[in-house]
Amino acid sequence: MSTFKELGLKPEIISALDALGYEKPTLIQEKAIPQILSSTQDLKAFAQTGTGKTAAFSLPVIEQIDIDSKKTQAIILSPTRELAIQIAKNIAEFTTHIKGFRVTAVYGGSSIENQIKDLKRGAHIVVGTPGRTVDLINRKRLILKDVQWLILDEADEMLNMGFKDELDKVLFVTPEDKQTLLFSATFPKEVEAIARNYMHNPIEISAGQKNKGADSVNHEYYLVSEKNRYPALKRIVDVNPDIYGIVFCRTRRETQEIAEKLIRDGYGADALHGDLSQAQRDYVMKKFRAKTLQILVATDVAARGLDVNNLTHVINHKLPDQIENYTHRSGRTGRAGNKGTSIAIVTRRERGKLSPIERILKKKFVQTQIPSGKEICQNQLFRLIDKVHDIEVNETEIKEFLPAIFSKFEDLSKEEVIKRFVSVEFNAFLSYYENAGDLNNDTGSDRDSRGKRRNDENMTRFFINIGRKDKLNPARLIGLINEQGIGNNVDIGQIEILDTFSFFELDKNFTQETIDAFGGDVDFGGRNVNVEVTEKKRSGRGGGGGRKRRSGGGSGHRKGGRRSDSFESKGRSGNRGFGRDRNTRGRRSGK
Repeated sequence: MSTFKELGLKPEIISALDALGYEKPTLIQEKAIPQILSSTQDLKAFAQTGTGKTAAFSLPVIEQIDIDSKKTQAIILSPTRELAIQIAKNIAEFTTHIKGFRVTAVYGGSSIENQIKDLKRGAHIVVGTPGRTVDLINRKRLILKDVQWLILDEADEMLNMGFKDELDKVLFVTPEDKQTLLFSATFPKEVEAIARNYMHNPIEISAGQKNKGADSVNHEYYLVSEKNRYPALKRIVDVNPDIYGIVFCRTRRETQEIAEKLIRDGYGADALHGDLSQAQRDYVMKKFRAKTLQILVATDVAARGLDVNNLTHVINHKLPDQIENYTHRSGRTGRAGNKGTSIAIVTRRERGKLSPIERILKKKFVQTQIPSGKEICQNQLFRLIDKVHDIEVNETEIKEFLPAIFSKFEDLSKEEVIKRFVSVEFNAFLSYYENAGDLNNDTGSDRDSRGKRRNDENMTRFFINIGRKDKLNPARLIGLINEQGIGNNVDIGQIEILDTFSFFELDKNFTQETIDAFGGDVDFGGRNVNVEVTEKKRSGRGGGGGRKRRSGGGSGHRKGGRRSDSFESKGRSGNRGFGRDRNTRGRRSGK
């Protein structure tokens, strides 16, 4: 392995790296730094989360910056403000000994006027989120005509978050002869499309296999019924007394609810999601880094750019909608040579989602039994005993109190003192789990005794008149549903995104509330949103045998998506007939 000096970096950078404790470059740094220093060819680089991507792309750029010019020479785009702030902080640390070097972070949720002032003073490198970067370009406050390097960090997530238009805008105002550097932890087809559309004959480097999970991470899953999802999470936390981890949820609402349940049950936990202000997010992260919090409950977007070491566990309270995001989640643990565990809590219906993730990871999930009450109590007991055994005794401070303490215990034997001392902290766990049932025997079933899908009976299926062409994806659809304030903690079932329309399932108890919530002027990307209940029409017995499409007054059918069945749609605007995707599950109307 090379040293940073052998990679061709200047003494000022080397001294900063030494002070920061950087000893030898990681594999991605060893490959990327010489390539960027020696060539102006575009580059796409794969590296798992936690392998030092920021240093890999920033150090060679810093090396080549013209310090005498105040012009912005490099622009780095990242999907979230947390990641933008972290990258800018790292660059500031790397350039401590380079006099006059300036880096500025620009992002939403903070004063744009202060950021404009920073840009006026000059910034050799600007790190920004796509939205705020484009805002500053439109205001003519961020000038990128002299940019030599455009760096796209976490490119896959920028696309998942719908930033394609912003990427187009930034690329339009940067010089043709710039060097584009694309770094990502996963390389789904969307990222490959960026390389095709935005880059010229890029060279590719990789530190590990594309989209493959880290070897230091074990992957486990727990099979639960939907009602036992949180109790299972609670047991997983309890059976690991020294857990220091992140619990991932799919939506902001779910994140807040799980965090509140954990706090109510006495855990050191808090939530991190997009509804928090920057000050609130900073406060939560400060507590988590200081380990005042044991558990952080977060959405995928909010967790991007988190720089936290020594996480023992990542727990998927629910699997992500985009399977590539599982790699991002699990990559938060098992860093810097440490071992980590990534856990998925799934129902029988969701178990099939593990297979495509396994293909990406090139690893198998290991099914693990939900801990029993006895197992949890045993782990908690011996953790307490080890803690007492290993604690350092300060003889000087307690010396004067010892005679009185010994006097209090003189009528008790050593065994009795130990029993009572242990019980002080242990009784709560013992009481809670004394008659705890076996959750492994209550994992639910997707089907009832007649073979009918039970979840179908508990869900109402809706049609919505927006789809892929409207830049809709599952995450954005969930967000749109949550924005309507439909009840509290509404279960969302299957989601299917087609070209010009989509389908989603919600708890049937909230059917009318959903129709009413979308009955007003709900807008998505400039389009008025229409939501209707859909019901599968079952073919009759005998006679013609086949399935018929009923158009409901000649309104015809809509294009977009493959069709292999038919169904009825009924809602505010009457009956209409629409084609349905081959994978769509429906229900009969019962008429």
